Amino acid sequence: MLKGLGGLGDMAKMMKSAQELQTKMTQLQDDLKEMTVTGESGAGLVKAVASAKGELKSLDIDPSIFNGDDKEVVEDLILAAIKDAQAKAAERAQDEMAKLTEEMGLPKDMKLPF
Repeated sequence: MLKGLGGLGDMAKMMKSAQELQTKMTQLQDDLKEMTVTGESGAGLVKAVASAKGELKSLDIDPSIFNGDDKEVVEDLILAAIKDAQAKAAERAQDEMAKLTEEMGLPKDMKLPF
C-alpha cells in the first residue's frame, strides 16, 4: 500500500498496530467486568465473588459461623475473603493483560494502563 515510501510504510504499520491494541484494550476492559474470581477464608466458610476489575459482586457466608460471641472472628473472615477476591482479581487482570501484550508482540512484562 505504501511501498516505496520508505519509513512511512513502517509508520503506517505502527499506527495500525496501535489502533488494534487500543481496540483490544477496550474489549479487555469490558471482558474484565464480566470475569469473576472467588476469594475464600475460614476454609471456605466465607466466600467473596468479585469481577476481575475488583468490584465485589456477592458474599456467601456459611450460617454455621454465626455465634454472637464470635462477631469479631466473623468480621475478620469476611474481610479476609474480600481481600482474597480482590488479590485474585488483580492477578487475573494482570494475566489477561500479559496475554494481550504477548499476542500483540509486545514484551510480556510491559505495563499498560488499566
